[in-house]
Amino acid sequence: MISRAEYFSKRDPFAFPLWQKATVGIAGAGGLGSNSAISLARAGIGTLIIADYDLVTLENLNRQQYTLAQIGKLKVEALAENIRSFNPFINLVLHPVKITPANLNAIFKEADLLIEALDEADQKEMLISCWLSNYPKKHIIAASGIAGFGKNENIYGERYGFLHIVGDMKSELKPEISPIATRVAVVANMQANLALELIAKAKGI
Repeated sequence: MISRAEYFSKRDPFAFPLWQKATVGIAGAGGLGSNSAISLARAGIGTLIIADYDLVTLENLNRQQYTLAQIGKLKVEALAENIRSFNPFINLVLHPVKITPANLNAIFKEADLLIEALDEADQKEMLISCWLSNYPKKHIIAASGIAGFGKNENIYGERYGFLHIVGDMKSELKPEISPIATRVAVVANMQANLALELIAKAKGI
């Protein structure tokens, strides 16, 4: 059995200890959420709180971090299974529920910051509004504009106080056409990378 010291060798001596102590919330375990979670788990975030009530389906596999064998499983459970397959030392807190204004605090109150990874515009707006109202001094990293492919130069981040938005800010998904894995993963990893940066900056790095 590999030891914790062996697994976490050759990590950044300043930022990594901060990431190990951090708790990141992820609202949604689809394309953005599953990709962000995988990257944060590999980077060494100590605790991930993941909330999603949905099941893995065949159409998810073109952009989400699941396998054929996991079709029909709860996304949070399948994602936890995949994360633990490469990082047995992470703490995962799973909530197989739909996020609402009534349960948001109970789910994410321990999170140092939150990654928004929901599909529907009204759900995104609800989450951002409730988070900023309840936690005005905690960052939330949202996504806007992930449709299409290529055009890396159009993907960027904006900041409005403690609200951060990553994407191209304008592309819209077309009915019956799924988002493409490459663009989804780019935005998701920019969200994850920003989360790491914000955690480190909070401690002066």
